[in-house]
Amino acid sequence: MQTAIDQIDDRIYRISTFVPDAAPGGFTFNQFLIDAEEPLLYHTGMRGLFPAVRAAIEQVLPVARLRWIAFAHLEADECGAMNEFLEAAPHAQVAHGELGCVVSLNDQCARPPRPLSDGEVLDIGGASLARRMTEITTPHVPHNWESHMFFEQDSGTLFCGDLLSQVGNGPAVTGDDLLDEAIAAEELFHQTSLGPAVPATYRRLAGLGPRRLAIMHGSSYDGDCPALLRAMADVYEQRFGCGGQNTAAQPLPGQDAAAQPLPGHAGAAGSGPGSAGESR
Repeated sequence: MQTAIDQIDDRIYRISTFVPDAAPGGFTFNQFLIDAEEPLLYHTGMRGLFPAVRAAIEQVLPVARLRWIAFAHLEADECGAMNEFLEAAPHAQVAHGELGCVVSLNDQCARPPRPLSDGEVLDIGGASLARRMTEITTPHVPHNWESHMFFEQDSGTLFCGDLLSQVGNGPAVTGDDLLDEAIAAEELFHQTSLGPAVPATYRRLAGLGPRRLAIMHGSSYDGDCPALLRAMADVYEQRFGCGGQNTAAQPLPGQDAAAQPLPGHAGAAGSGPGSAGESR
């Protein structure tokens, strides 16, 4: 494994660890450090990555200076080292959406987290650098009930977690179109909780007008961010069946979803008890 740190905007850094055997072509696990008056780390990485991520942060600022720790949702690669960072940074506090705090983080954090309501702004900047993190709740998008994102208003950076993931070890930031790579990753991992909320959320995020997407897996993006988000919303509707009530069922591996009745039910509509035309 190798861990690198790159500046992707004024005092916003991408920390990236490439794991060659995590996926075909390898996979990056990315954290983002905002060096503001109240420094914020977005994603901690797994506990096993804590020494490497800590060393990368120390190239910019002492870890003990961290004031905020945040992440998109509760998974090991997002927040596995959460309590290690809380121990290393005695004044740090986890900031997350209200739901995530109630469901999990009030119990799991070494100290109480800071809950944020949808649209609430966490001001981490100061006189020399404006940095305002807006809470965006995104339940079940791309997955997990407590999912949320941060939109930093002044730089226009959307910290969008697993959205638009890509395999491989691309550049820290790119303006090249990522649509095909994001589709390929979705078809490989099937990581998104498919449903009508997915395209609606992508379009809501596009409406923020982000100028940069800080992506958890793969390169960050500084091209036409609203256009990319809207294009991916269309893909989820047209290719993955997230258009509404007619969302197609996903079969179990090696099975045909249409041919698999629920236990105790007939396989064909109208052939079970209570079907049309059956007398009682």
